[in-house]
Amino acid sequence: MSNTAWIEALADLQQQGEPCVLVTIIEERGSTPRNAGSKMVVSRERLYDTIGGGHLEYKAQQIAREMLEKRSRDTRLERFSLGASLGQCCGGATVLLFEPMGQPQAHIAVFGAGHVGRALVPLLASLPCKVRWIDSRDNEFPAEIPRGVEKVVSDDVVEEVDNMPAGSYFIVMTHNHQLDLELTAAILSRNDFTYYGLIGSKSKRARFEHRLRDRGFQPETVQRMRCPMGIAEVKGKLPVEIAVSIAGEVIATYNAHFGEKGGENAEDGEKPVPMLVPASRRAQTN
Repeated sequence: MSNTAWIEALADLQQQGEPCVLVTIIEERGSTPRNAGSKMVVSRERLYDTIGGGHLEYKAQQIAREMLEKRSRDTRLERFSLGASLGQCCGGATVLLFEPMGQPQAHIAVFGAGHVGRALVPLLASLPCKVRWIDSRDNEFPAEIPRGVEKVVSDDVVEEVDNMPAGSYFIVMTHNHQLDLELTAAILSRNDFTYYGLIGSKSKRARFEHRLRDRGFQPETVQRMRCPMGIAEVKGKLPVEIAVSIAGEVIATYNAHFGEKGGENAEDGEKPVPMLVPASRRAQTN
């Protein structure tokens, strides 16, 4: 197998949604001939390419599969002394970098198949995320759904809130403000999400805050709602511009606590990031 086979393997595994670990030789010292920069890909069932074989490669496979079993998201550096620990007679050391690939960083529910939703979902689908795209109007969805996205047509989209795991990301951009409010109430009632973004302006947020207070929601819970959502520095009113800013905020959120679990009940998400800079300089409509 050529020393570039890992590239094709990594692309194929990511397309299939199968987690793997990319192993790279960072540093090599000693008489055993290994090339710094050599890579291999380890999946649960197979090994692609090589870092030179031998006991070092066997130990690297073991570590990589332990990381896959634990669903680790953190990169890891390991230094191996070439000698008794690896059953070799020569001295020296090798440093390996282990990079988990393909583990979903976010479980995302997108409510609304309007213009911004149609621009946003393909962006999210290209990220290490699992996306459920939800709307009651089947004819609003495009003919082709991005690979890896689950299309959900439901007469009661609010019920879909409960079908997401703890630590999920929720993005609401429906065609109906009352539906937006009901979805907001359902999401905030759970209060176990990593991120909740609601499309709209500052005035929409003010109206929703007033109505949510009337329903008994505490200010600290309502504060976790991102409205307007998106990165303020990404300006513009075109659907794709708004979508890029929202996707950027999603990335910023799951990178903020990379590898950490969510709250006490969270299973797959990260800790909440409630105080990102809001996109207050751009009114959002949908």
